[in-house]
Amino acid sequence: MNAQGRRVAKAAGLMMVTAFLSRLLGYVRDWFIYTHFGETYATDAFNAAFSIPDFIYMLLVGGALSSAFIPVFSSMIATERREEAYRTAGVVVSYMLVAMAVLISIAFIFTEPLVHLLAPKLPAPFLKLAAHLTRIMFIQMFFMALNGIAMGILNSHHHFTTPAWGGILYNLGIITVGAALVSKLGIAAFSWGVVVGAFCNFVIQIPALRSTGLKLYPSLDWRNEGFRQILVLMLPVAMGLAVTQFNLFVSQNLASGLAEGTITALRIAQRIMQLPIGIFAISIAIAVFPTLTSQAARGETDDFKRTLNLGLRQVFFITIPSALGLMAIGEPAIKLMFEWRRFTAEHTIATAQALFFYSLGLIPYSALQVLNRAFYAIKDTVTPVSAAVVTIFANIVLSIWLVKPLAHVGLALAYSMAGYINMIILMFMLRKRLGSLGGRQVVTSSALASAAAVLMYLAVRGAILVTVGTTWATKTVQLEAVGVGLVVGTLVYGGLALVLRMEEARVVSNLVLKRFAWKQLGK
Repeated sequence: MNAQGRRVAKAAGLMMVTAFLSRLLGYVRDWFIYTHFGETYATDAFNAAFSIPDFIYMLLVGGALSSAFIPVFSSMIATERREEAYRTAGVVVSYMLVAMAVLISIAFIFTEPLVHLLAPKLPAPFLKLAAHLTRIMFIQMFFMALNGIAMGILNSHHHFTTPAWGGILYNLGIITVGAALVSKLGIAAFSWGVVVGAFCNFVIQIPALRSTGLKLYPSLDWRNEGFRQILVLMLPVAMGLAVTQFNLFVSQNLASGLAEGTITALRIAQRIMQLPIGIFAISIAIAVFPTLTSQAARGETDDFKRTLNLGLRQVFFITIPSALGLMAIGEPAIKLMFEWRRFTAEHTIATAQALFFYSLGLIPYSALQVLNRAFYAIKDTVTPVSAAVVTIFANIVLSIWLVKPLAHVGLALAYSMAGYINMIILMFMLRKRLGSLGGRQVVTSSALASAAAVLMYLAVRGAILVTVGTTWATKTVQLEAVGVGLVVGTLVYGGLALVLRMEEARVVSNLVLKRFAWKQLGK
């Protein structure tokens, strides 16, 4: 592996560790909420309350702006136009704050009808609760918007440490405030925790921003060249995200007409499915994005394709066994994590069923993290958005078609099927745009990973059956089932990958050994 690849692997490794810690705290947060309130209309209202704030954030910052900002800003940094980059950042921040203020004000006024539109079949008291929680969530959007820009600037400087730790503080804020105030405020305490967590997430970025030498020049100069480039790149992404969010709204609308707690069951299952995406796929994608952008800016097409190839192979190597692993240990893991107090065995079954079918989509949605960023790096936002529009309409049709015979499981299956459609379209379009991407190497690597993962799945299911059976009635037995599954799965898949001499296995093992050695030296 060349120096560029080693830098990407090191950055990805750092973010995997911090993402794991953040997701672990996210589990603690969810455990507290769902064991305290169960899968009920109250938690359905809490989850529905994220819809409008998430939509506005993704529309302006989390998806659209960051996807357009990083390529333009990184290109300026890579070509020694630092002062120009900072002036562009000042214009972007100014317009972003104005747009956030306008949209939040409008959404605040019309919160109740919007919530009613998104979850119309919730009982009236819980629709009011969802509206109340939504208004609280609006406060955190201001800090999340600033954090999104800060992370874009830091990542463009290949600085990943501070943004990675921000997610940990975010979840700590939610847990601390929620646990302290739940007896007084009920589930609203966790909404206020979201506000505190978002504030902490942003504040920790400030010292790192200063260390880059950043100088912001607040301005509404719409003639700024960098700002115009960002706007041109951002608009197609914003339209695509609007369609994507609409699809999520349709799923939530359909789920609100099913049994009590369905929205919550789908939310929990999707969050568990997204655990490997957040720890591995997004970490790899964020790590390769600035490198891809710099290579594209310098016209280094061959290096660009090698970096993309490496990123995809690493993603598939990790997420294929992750998907089958979740299928193998999903139910005992959910029992272990959540089944206590008001979270019942029926809630576990509903969540595990959804998780099984969501896990089918883990592979394509992980690959999309890298593929989308490859297009953004070459400043092509139209192609991934066009693919997303086709995919989303397919998802909506599939959801409406499958929800009647399969209920909430149909919604999970539709989501996964749509992911494969999106991935295939982007791979085809990227190959058409850049030529050969080393597809044979990616296919061979994925085939070997799939074969090893299937054997791993069979070994895990067999080991659990032999050691603890299938009832998993107590926490001790549940812990044994999950522990046996993780140990057997890791040993079988890791061993097969080494026997098959997969390059990705050597990359991961070398990264782990180096990190272990570094920790030992630091003691």
